[in-house]
Amino acid sequence: MKRALPVTTLFLDVGGVLLTNGWDHLARKRAARNFNLNWAEMDERHRLVFETHEEGKLTFQEYLGWVVFYEKRRFTRDQFRDFMFAQSKPYPRMVELITQLKQRHRLKIVVVSNESRAVNAHRIRTFKLDQLADTFISSCFVRMRKPDVDIFRLALDLSQTPAEHVVFIDNTAMFVKIAEGLGMRGIVHNDLRSTSAKLTSFGLQSDGGGLQEIEPTTQAGDNRMTA
Repeated sequence: MKRALPVTTLFLDVGGVLLTNGWDHLARKRAARNFNLNWAEMDERHRLVFETHEEGKLTFQEYLGWVVFYEKRRFTRDQFRDFMFAQSKPYPRMVELITQLKQRHRLKIVVVSNESRAVNAHRIRTFKLDQLADTFISSCFVRMRKPDVDIFRLALDLSQTPAEHVVFIDNTAMFVKIAEGLGMRGIVHNDLRSTSAKLTSFGLQSDGGGLQEIEPTTQAGDNRMTA
């Protein structure tokens, strides 16, 4: 049997892995209720523009204009923005696990995610993801989104890591399959325990310390602005 090459790099999704989904359909429904918006109309308008927005081709203010503020509202853009940003919550045990593995095994950490620029910047800043990740291959920066295979090829090029040395963790099975098709090892993230066990099977043993507590399983979808 051919021996697996050592893992030197982790490619990670953010929404559903390190943090909750930032602006998925559940968050948008909460916003519609909170601000007394017509959910069906808001959702339809969102679906027309979200891919363009996540690819960095539509600004945050333009997105809000098309989806929410196309008519006069009784609330401000700042109030709506603050509500949007407040939907992001961390999974501390997953962040701790990845931090331990990075330090113990001297790993490169590369974020590969579909996020709009404003949400992405808020999440990086608020949850200090720049202290964990070495590189961010965010859709808003590179103007392409998963499942486009080229975003994975770009991540390999920028990290200068052969696919055989990469493990990709995402809560969307299709995206994991695409990464595996390029030669990476993949993990469909459902909870902390199963992901930690799979990483151990790839030779990435953590320090332990209570990491086996299961964190909530999130809606699959890579923090997509649709779900």
